[in-house]
Amino acid sequence: MDSTSITMEATAARAVGATKVYGSGETRVCALDGVTAEFERGRFTAIMGPSGSGKSTLMHCLAGLDTLTEGRVFIGDTDLSTLSERKLTLLRRDKVGFVFQAFNLVPTLTAIENITLPMDLAGRDPDREWLDNVIDTVGLRDRLTHRPSELSGGQQQRVAVSRALASNPEIIFADEPTGNLDSTSGAEVLDFMRHAVDELGQTIVMVTHDPVAAAHADRAVFLVDGRIVDEMADPTAELVLDEMKLLSRR
Repeated sequence: MDSTSITMEATAARAVGATKVYGSGETRVCALDGVTAEFERGRFTAIMGPSGSGKSTLMHCLAGLDTLTEGRVFIGDTDLSTLSERKLTLLRRDKVGFVFQAFNLVPTLTAIENITLPMDLAGRDPDREWLDNVIDTVGLRDRLTHRPSELSGGQQQRVAVSRALASNPEIIFADEPTGNLDSTSGAEVLDFMRHAVDELGQTIVMVTHDPVAAAHADRAVFLVDGRIVDEMADPTAELVLDEMKLLSRR
């Protein structure tokens, strides 16, 4: 097997020359400026940068929620630009998990019903062994029959992360997943996400502005003005904070 095949198998998502422009003329904004990056399978990556750096735009384009002006993005070996809207919808449903700052739980459904909702809508039976593994990992087995209003914010977000995990997707994209949580609840969710990577073999790409959140990742990628300007292996909160201070002065 050649090195290209090895790289493709090890990569959950990648961007090649990713450029995203909004507007034109005086209102033109270049949110992404030729970004090339790879995100390894079985790893936890944090995307960081100051406000307006393009970090959320990069995540949305990688996840197929937005389209590029130029360049290409891949989930596994699938070039998203080659897909019809229907096939892109199916790929997002079957191969991608999403976690957002807002929990996006259905208030009338129980925790377990929220967790299995995407599969129910797709008419697919969950893999019971995998689902049980996720439920045990999230540590909310005794709360599965509770509705969101009966759960704490941290518990609700752990349900949302479980929902993203339940279909065993190729990759999970998390956009500021602890943004609406207090520090204790946020730590619970981040520990669970770290555990999902270490114990369940999941791949997570998380956009965050929080150095403490980034410290749970294996790698941090830093954007400024739509370009990757640095990355850090095994980030700590202190090192990330120092980096963000340097970037703010660029």
